[in-house]
Amino acid sequence: MHTRFILIQTSHAGNVGAAARAMKVMGFTDLVLVSPRWANVLRREETIQRASGALDVLNNARIVDTLDEALEGMSHVCATAMTPRDFGPPTFEPRAHFANLVAQQDNNAQQGVAFLFGSERFGMRNEDVYRCHACLSIPTDPKFGSLNLASAVQVLAYDWRQALGGFAVQSATPQASVADAQQVAGMLAHWEQALTHIGFLDPESPKKLMPRLNQLFNRAHLSEEEIHILRGVAKQMLLSDPHKR
Repeated sequence: MHTRFILIQTSHAGNVGAAARAMKVMGFTDLVLVSPRWANVLRREETIQRASGALDVLNNARIVDTLDEALEGMSHVCATAMTPRDFGPPTFEPRAHFANLVAQQDNNAQQGVAFLFGSERFGMRNEDVYRCHACLSIPTDPKFGSLNLASAVQVLAYDWRQALGGFAVQSATPQASVADAQQVAGMLAHWEQALTHIGFLDPESPKKLMPRLNQLFNRAHLSEEEIHILRGVAKQMLLSDPHKR
């Protein structure tokens, strides 16, 4: 589904940049500003600094005068409002509502979904909330439910991306090759020689030391690199003088 984030009468330039960054990390790019405080907000230094690399989102963002213009092409509109209202669209927890939206996607695959965020100072106006199909309330501590604008964008962007399928987690480090049984056996034989050399293992009465070490290293699922390290330790022990202790 096409997704649009709409910021209404935003008063802090930094929040625009931070919202753009929050969108980009979740793979969203359609940002529309309705009557922001600064006409040049997309080019202000604070905006660019807080965007932190999401300049493509800022470059593609649009500034419009009315909410009507911002909602063009959108078929499902979600308000974000912490204050309950006696009249207006039903209020939902975001994840539950998103699950229902995705379940209905086959019936309306071309629908556009818009998320509306009000002014930092006043929140969303009643007349803007009334135009929405749903009101989203992020579950927070009842004693302190105030979220920064960009933080709210990040939370909803994450939950919406997860509902759409999410992104695969990228491994920070490449997976090392696990040593095979022959490599482990060779390392253990090397260690047996080294432990005997330093007097830790009595070859006449070895008891269960080596089988226990075998079980220990099997549980560790050693990599080939770790095998090399352990064999290096064994080699150094064999080079030592067992009488200088």
